[in-house]
Formats: sequence, C-alpha cells, structure tokens
Amino acid sequence: MSLWGKHIVVTGGGSGVGAETAKVLSLAGASVTILGRREAQLQTQSLPYQVCDVTDAAAVRAAFEAARKKSGPIVGVVANAGAAESAPFQRTDIEAFRSMMEVNLLGVVNVWQAALSDMKAAEWGRMIAIASTAGLKGYSYVSAYCAAKHAVVGLTRALAQELAMTGITVNAICPGFIDTPMLDRSIDNIVAKTRMSGDKARLSLASVNPQNRFIQPTEVAQTALWLFSEAAKSVNGHALALSGGEV
Repeated sequence: MSLWGKHIVVTGGGSGVGAETAKVLSLAGASVTILGRREAQLQTQSLPYQVCDVTDAAAVRAAFEAARKKSGPIVGVVANAGAAESAPFQRTDIEAFRSMMEVNLLGVVNVWQAALSDMKAAEWGRMIAIASTAGLKGYSYVSAYCAAKHAVVGLTRALAQELAMTGITVNAICPGFIDTPMLDRSIDNIVAKTRMSGDKARLSLASVNPQNRFIQPTEVAQTALWLFSEAAKSVNGHALALSGGEV
C-alpha cells in the first residue's frame, strides 16, 4: 500500500507507539511530521518534527501551520500523545482528572481541529486516536485515565457521524497493555506500592490479556496503516480493540 503524497501528523512521535507508527507510515510513502514535547527524542527519529504540547491549542495551531508550510496540507492525524496516572479514586484529586482530560481528550481535540480544514478541502482524511481498552471498560485505580479514554471513544463516534459525508473517517485504536516505556513506569509504580517483584508485576499485567502477552507497538502502527488504506474507507466511528480478546 502506498501513501505517497499524503502528509500525516503523528503526535507523541518521539518514542513508543508514536515513533513506530511514524516509521511505518513513512515507509509506506507518507510525508510524516511528528510532534512531541521533547526535542531530543524527536531528533532521533530522523523525520520532520515540531516541538509542541498538545494541550496548548494555540501551540498546536502554530505547529500545524509550520508543518503545512514545509510539507503541504495535512490529510491524516494520528493522535497518540497521552499519559496515565494511577491512584485510588478517593485519593485522585480534581487536578488529576483535569490533567488526564487535558492530555488524553483535549489533546486529541486540538490536533484534530487543527487539521480539519485541510481534510475538508481535500474531501479525504483520516483521523485516528490511539485510545486504550480503558476507553472500553473499567480498571481499578485509574479512574481518571479511564474517564478520559472513554471520552475519546465518545468523541470518535460523534465526529464520525458528523463527518460521514465528507470523505473523512474517524476511528480509535484501543490497545491493551503495550510494551513501551509507559508500561515500564506502570510496573515500577506497582513495585513501589506493593513490593511485588518486577517480574511478578510484569506477569500480572500480561495476564490481563487472554493471550498472556503485551501488545507490541508495531501492531498498533500496522493497524493505523490499515485505517489509512482504501480497504478501510467504510470503517468509521469504530473503537478497534487490540487486546487478545480481553474486550
């Protein structure tokens, strides 16, 4: 499949799923711009980049305009930037909920809005959010994260209906636990709070997946690549679970 001539923005592109997705799309011929907060990480990807915090709507608009001037109109966005915080609900203050909503939901809103005019003009576009199985079910001790990811799935479904006649599709990819640095931080958190060994913590998280494994970043990237294909042009408003059958 060739994406030649298509300019795609991938947020959180400095590492993990974002970096892998940017690589896969670039190898398929797309002109990819990556966004992230840490320039040093972005530089290691050898792709055009913009330093940007997706929670800052003005900064996002400026970054998209700079990317547009360099590589042309933007017809695809993979909204991958996100964060997770863990705590019992009773100890999760309102600022934690705001923080999770800002990066996981409003970050998606900001980047999708920044690209929408280009997609409408082209009468073709792909909006993809990297959500989570936490957007499809509940997990203990991550209520704010679950709430934010459920909101992303709701946004995806609503916008898919709104844009259905425009040639633009809107979908969310919902992986289970992914083998990335974010997973390592979750394991460290479990170890610190429970005194469980790192190996046991890792096994306990892997066991949530009926296949008893972690999702690999390339699986998410290849799913995004498929959503950009003409084979997926009728796939709209979906929350695609990559979870080994968990949900």
